[in-house]
Amino acid sequence: MAIPRFGLNRFDARSVDAFAADVRRCETLGWDAAWQPDSQLRRRDTYVLLASAARTTERITLGTLLANPMNRHPTVTASSIATIDELAPGRVVLGWGIGDTAVRLAGLRPARIKELEESTRLMRSLLDGQDVEVGAARPARLPHHRPVPIWIAAGGPRTLRMAGAVADGVFIRVGTHRANIARSIDAIRAGAAEAGRDPSKVRVGAVFHTVFVDDPGRALVMGKSMAAGYYEYSPMLFDGPGLAWTGPDPERLKHDHKVWPDFHHATDLVASGRVVDFLPKAAADAFCLRGGPAEIIAQLLDVLRSAPVTFDHVVLHPVPNPTFPDDPERGYMARVAREILPAVRSALGAPSTSERRDVTR
Repeated sequence: MAIPRFGLNRFDARSVDAFAADVRRCETLGWDAAWQPDSQLRRRDTYVLLASAARTTERITLGTLLANPMNRHPTVTASSIATIDELAPGRVVLGWGIGDTAVRLAGLRPARIKELEESTRLMRSLLDGQDVEVGAARPARLPHHRPVPIWIAAGGPRTLRMAGAVADGVFIRVGTHRANIARSIDAIRAGAAEAGRDPSKVRVGAVFHTVFVDDPGRALVMGKSMAAGYYEYSPMLFDGPGLAWTGPDPERLKHDHKVWPDFHHATDLVASGRVVDFLPKAAADAFCLRGGPAEIIAQLLDVLRSAPVTFDHVVLHPVPNPTFPDDPERGYMARVAREILPAVRSALGAPSTSERRDVTR
């Protein structure tokens, strides 16, 4: 089977120079993609960071994961991502979604599905060099347009169908259970077909929360926090794996136990996991990869081989968040590159780094 491009979405953003150096190290270690969230109250400016990384790298894909239409106007985002593509031609992707911490921490609401669709169409037209009616005296046009792919990150069925209709690619964020993955692919394909598109032309990626913790007990507790994080925003994701939420309402639990801002982003994921210890082991299994190298390799290969599509991109979201500066030998970036990715690529029949196909465009 074809080999996904494996990406990382947490880097040392203590300074612009530190970020550029960290992405360069990521490239040197053999990762395929570097993704940066656009969350203005948590990190430095996304596009300044990506520009710095573009100047110091040669091969690695660079992109947002994710940007949203609420904290920046879509015309601003289109201009910014096109500028990044000037610095790293052909290896830039715009990851797009309704907004997570970027909007909630600023007191904004996430984008509605219709708003996400309309903003995607607007940016696609601008990035393709088309005139776009925006309600101004004259149609808008992006003079430095570049054909940057727009990938929508989604988990709910309506958003997935919309993404299949309008996006160049779709990142699914539904955990690791094959039922949820299959349902997501079906929704993407249905949306593409309804829009008159060839479903096979819509590329698919996945974001997998990866609890790379050697202690099995700690990994399980953190995995339960990941499961709770999926449930609090998309309760329907428990249906496919046949799970039930048997505890109090997630908002009540967060309030009573001071889990902030949510079960995915809590500072102490062991503590937040203990809050939802009523969840069974199967819940952790359904929503993350977890354990040491051997366990994560086996789980990841099972997910990739059982999926109804070959993923173009796989983002291994580190859990817990790395601390920076990252240990150059024992940190998440280095250990996954050394202890997990070679084994997975080998098992899937990967070519060498220089021979790997370019699936950015």
